[in-house]
Amino acid sequence: MSAHVPLGSLAVQAPTLAPKTVHVSPATCHNLTLFKDLMKEYRRLDDTITMRLNRTNAQFRDRDRQGLGGGGNVEEQACAQIWRELVANWKRRTEIINYCVGVVDQSMDEKRRSLDTEGNDPPQQRQTQGALYAEDVKRNQVHNELAVEQIVRQRSLDAFRSRCKYFEPPSSEAEAREWWDSARAGR
Repeated sequence: MSAHVPLGSLAVQAPTLAPKTVHVSPATCHNLTLFKDLMKEYRRLDDTITMRLNRTNAQFRDRDRQGLGGGGNVEEQACAQIWRELVANWKRRTEIINYCVGVVDQSMDEKRRSLDTEGNDPPQQRQTQGALYAEDVKRNQVHNELAVEQIVRQRSLDAFRSRCKYFEPPSSEAEAREWWDSARAGR
């Protein structure tokens, strides 16, 4: 087998060469199936963290053997690469979740105001209350993603730290550094 042909699935070795741009709209947030599928896709890196660490280490060792290494410790380079990917992914997911939390919360507020202004129209009130209940379920699901995100992130950090014991994120990355410090403190 050629040294240039990577082993295993290319999808889990590295991000796709032509990443797909996903435009998140309020409709994405209101469609729980689509929203959860999007989160599942974004969490793929976290789900395969151990394999990705192994792969990245192997790739950097191969580059070093071929004289293409960037200098420095191969393991440190691999850890830094995975760290950059993790942080970028966490930022994107956090932005999407926070956006959808805002969209669903706003929709709930609008339904509550509508219920207050409907007056004495019982059929309309029942319909709005039903829609409000459905929005509340949706709101809880979207808000639950914040808790899921913390769990996924902690698990990824634990796996990362077990393999990259001496890695410290650059102090120039304030948000990433905050995540790192809170994970080390067990929060």
